[in-house]
Amino acid sequence: MAAAPRERSPFLGLLPLPERTAIAQALRTETVGGLVLLGAAVVALVWANTPWAETYERIRDFHFGIPALGLDLSIGHWTADGLLTLFFLVAGIELKRELVVGELRTPATAALPVIAAVSGMVVPAAFYALTASTGGGSLDGWAVPMATDIAFALAVLAVLSTHLPAALRAFLLTLAVVDDLGGILVIAVFFTSDLNFLALGGALAGLVVFYLLQRCRVRGWWWYAPLGLTIWALMYNGGVHATVAGVAMGLILRTTRDKDEDRSPGERTSYLLHPVSAGVAVPLFALFAAGVSVSATSLSDVFTRPEPLGVVLGLVVGKTVGIFAGTYLAARFTRARLNPQLAWADVFALSTLAGIGFTVALLIGELAFPDPAAAGPVKAAILIGSLTAAVFAAILLKRRNAVYRRLYEEENRDDDHDGIPDIYQVDATAER
Repeated sequence: MAAAPRERSPFLGLLPLPERTAIAQALRTETVGGLVLLGAAVVALVWANTPWAETYERIRDFHFGIPALGLDLSIGHWTADGLLTLFFLVAGIELKRELVVGELRTPATAALPVIAAVSGMVVPAAFYALTASTGGGSLDGWAVPMATDIAFALAVLAVLSTHLPAALRAFLLTLAVVDDLGGILVIAVFFTSDLNFLALGGALAGLVVFYLLQRCRVRGWWWYAPLGLTIWALMYNGGVHATVAGVAMGLILRTTRDKDEDRSPGERTSYLLHPVSAGVAVPLFALFAAGVSVSATSLSDVFTRPEPLGVVLGLVVGKTVGIFAGTYLAARFTRARLNPQLAWADVFALSTLAGIGFTVALLIGELAFPDPAAAGPVKAAILIGSLTAAVFAAILLKRRNAVYRRLYEEENRDDDHDGIPDIYQVDATAER
């Protein structure tokens, strides 16, 4: 007798309650951080276009540090290479959690967000390369439009006050986590120069010690904080962007709890550092990276020079096409199916929202175009492209708001007031 065909699992369906709770907690933090990030970017833009712009540049370019250790950096570089490492440490922990207990734990559940994220990186890069090569521009910035800024994207959702279903929000979060990993791999592989193998060997040895401390269940921040700083300094002096150290340590941290633990080391670290990352590190990076002089000439350069034009097209068109097409093809040729309560218009709106590229895009832009004269138009293109994507996404999301509100109310209905949404109890009753 032939085996019955396996039922296709619903794509963007109802999440298990523990997973939904973890996602909701992460989204709340990211949303607040996104609003702070938005404020910092606005301050930077205003400051850089006032009579006090010279003061802004002096502060950004002021150097301090320990020259003997190769750490004499400007404030702008300290925020990009130092503080932003906290952001990628938290991103690494989130990625590890997704790999262990989240949407990426099995090939079946990981296929859709991974395929969508990869196509959402490849297609924008192709748009940039095509635009730049056609216009005779530099291909150095091909990676700039690849990454989605999850904090900024969720801040847009918070401002719109939409009732986006939890599963669709989780998809956006997972997509951005994979996106961040892709961005870090690009930085590590393509934007490294003058490698110091002795320093890199020391950083690798430090990561091995970090791993062994985790395996041996050694506790206490006084072990990990000095070791983490040492790994970061060695990674920076090794010629690899120092933020890679943050991701590596985040992936090493254990995210499963032992019997005697209320929280795993990864959960504790994320709980302590997430507010610092979202409320201090990323906004300070934005403050000193988004200060672009805006004039008629600079705005004209965005749409007449091939490099910034490629960035805008990559973010606005490439991201939307890449993520939507990747999601559709994955749902079409795998066992996953779209939740019947959702429409492909919802996925399209989310794909447009993913065109908001800010933090990682600005970082890659600075690495790809170290010359300030070339970096200025590219930064302006990132801001314009992200703003354009946000406006288009806002229009689309507003059109779907009625659907989102209905789904949200159904997901959170609790007629018996026991604190557990009725939809989970209905499923449990049906199973019995």
